[in-house]
Amino acid sequence: MPSWGRIATRFRVPLGFLFAAVYLWLARPSWLLIGAGAVIIASGVAVRAAASGHIRKNAQLATTGPYAHVRNPLYLGSILIAIGFIVAARNWWIGLAALLMFLVIYLPVIRAEESYLRSVFSDYDEYAKNVSRFLPRFTPYRKGEDGGGGFSRELYMRHREYNAILGSGLMLAALILKITLVYRP
Repeated sequence: MPSWGRIATRFRVPLGFLFAAVYLWLARPSWLLIGAGAVIIASGVAVRAAASGHIRKNAQLATTGPYAHVRNPLYLGSILIAIGFIVAARNWWIGLAALLMFLVIYLPVIRAEESYLRSVFSDYDEYAKNVSRFLPRFTPYRKGEDGGGGFSRELYMRHREYNAILGSGLMLAALILKITLVYRP
């Protein structure tokens, strides 16, 4: 029987689309909060972009770039994006739903991924002892200097991380349309 982490992995993207639809329905944005949220969203997109340009999935344990500071920079970037959209929405129910989705869907997925990394990379346990899941280190993990190189635009494109920019932009545009055409605070 598959673990909840594996089941959650299958459903996280479709649930994300459902969450986006409910989000747009519940959002009560203001211009100021859309602007503030956009700044937070942009920082999350930047973190995800930097991370995707350093990860060589299933080939090498990522310990350079953002991975030298935090084990899950892709998820950290997603958390920042979510916080930005929560701010822009001006609805605490959305924040509560996002927290619930993180705890029920994403945390089990992260644990399943960590279990997989532990089974594939013998140095993962040492890395995990030295680098936090979400709270970035101020100084980079020194073992992260052993290969991997710098940011790779090719990896960024292969991982299609530009979709985070596109999706975030479309959601912000939808909020702007909502505030312009439907909901006027």
